[in-house]
Amino acid sequence: MRKVSLIITACFLLTAVHFSANAQNDKSKRPSPPKTANGSVGDLSITINYGAPSVKGRTIFGSSGSLESYGKVWRTGANEATTFSVNKDVTINGQPLAAGKYALFTIPNQKEWTVIFNKKADQWGAYDYKADDDALRIDVPAEKLDKLQEQMVFEVDNSGQVAFAWEYVGFDFMVKAK
Repeated sequence: MRKVSLIITACFLLTAVHFSANAQNDKSKRPSPPKTANGSVGDLSITINYGAPSVKGRTIFGSSGSLESYGKVWRTGANEATTFSVNKDVTINGQPLAAGKYALFTIPNQKEWTVIFNKKADQWGAYDYKADDDALRIDVPAEKLDKLQEQMVFEVDNSGQVAFAWEYVGFDFMVKAK
């Protein structure tokens, strides 16, 4: 009887481990769930995939004590690096970028952010970021938001404007087909 009880317990534990592992693989259950922002302008398709962290009472941008420091490369989201994809050659704020998939990094600063389109799209965070792999960098003004944006968000409108907002900070840039 004891042997049967041990076998049942072992089976139960294996089943619990299996379901736990599957739950961890379900990215939608992450504290910073995956999100997608899509937009199209004619036959131009724009897609941004990102992990959407929340403020949760923290100071997000700044110097000491903040989650993301000014002047340092950031993955612009959580978990895997944010990706930016276009199906056609485009200009971003007037600067050329070839069709493809890129990691989208930023360098936050108080008045201006640098937006980086990096050729190595599939990265975890910014740990392997190399400036030599940058396809394009643009500087955009940082906008102070009047209202708290609790969960980070990207939006793409039907004119090709891409907008970012999180905490009390926002920025945008324009994507146009060549």
